[in-house]
Amino acid sequence: MKLLQTNNMSDLIDQFLNYMRIERGVSENTIEAYGRDLRGLIDFIEKEGIPCQKINIHLLSNYIAYLSKRLSRRSLARNISAIRTFFKFLVLEGVIEENPARFLEVPKVSKTLPGILNEHEIELLLNQPSDSTPIGIRDKAMIELLYATGVRVSELVHLRISDVDLSVGYIKVKGKGSKERFVPIGEKAVSVLKEYINKARSKFDKKKGSPYLFLNNRGKPFSRQGFWKMLKSYAKKAGIKKRITPHIIRHSFATHLLKNGADLRSVQMMLGHSDISTTQIYTHIDRSYLKEVYNRCHPRA
Repeated sequence: MKLLQTNNMSDLIDQFLNYMRIERGVSENTIEAYGRDLRGLIDFIEKEGIPCQKINIHLLSNYIAYLSKRLSRRSLARNISAIRTFFKFLVLEGVIEENPARFLEVPKVSKTLPGILNEHEIELLLNQPSDSTPIGIRDKAMIELLYATGVRVSELVHLRISDVDLSVGYIKVKGKGSKERFVPIGEKAVSVLKEYINKARSKFDKKKGSPYLFLNNRGKPFSRQGFWKMLKSYAKKAGIKKRITPHIIRHSFATHLLKNGADLRSVQMMLGHSDISTTQIYTHIDRSYLKEVYNRCHPRA
């Protein structure tokens, strides 16, 4: 194993994160999380007074034991994944000869069922923005499009006008890893988008020429936080007591599609999941719904 100099570790992490960003197309959120996790490993090594050339499976196991008392299983699994991928990168780049993290086991993380809104609650939410003001028209278009397509909030706020084709009812979405996908939108979403583009958007486009579809009151693209704050405000106005986030609207979109007969593969493509196993969590929600219906409707339940 080649020597790892302590003062080079930060540089190696930066090179690794750059590799993940450019070569692997990993999302910025994951890159930020991996950076935090790996710098936590550096801090541990320095506090223990162990030189980097002594990094081995025993040291890493001690670090994981240290983390396991402080982190949730999900955060611990992400840390181990970051460490394993980092050392695999060092082998790939010829910095070390053997990967000391290859025997680290990632704990299984049980998938919790995401919360959703039912169809009545979605309808209540969509009825809150005013149709008589530019702000209301814009907000309604954003929420309607989010529910109509199930896009991630980051994808929603980065949509450009050129990504929308209302004549055929599709939007082009740039998802994780810069992968593009086309997602259909229904008549209701097409209608409110037309109203927003034709009647309201010009009121926000201060410099007359922004390529982004949705603009805030300062004429800039919406932030994720700004949209979330707006969504929570309308949910409160609608009297919805459940916790609500843009991702819950995405979960509701997928669940309602499956409940009404959509096949899993189609939902996977619309959500932009690279692995169908990620989409399969919604089949559990659907089965929960069926059980609820059974218990409510069967005479001997």
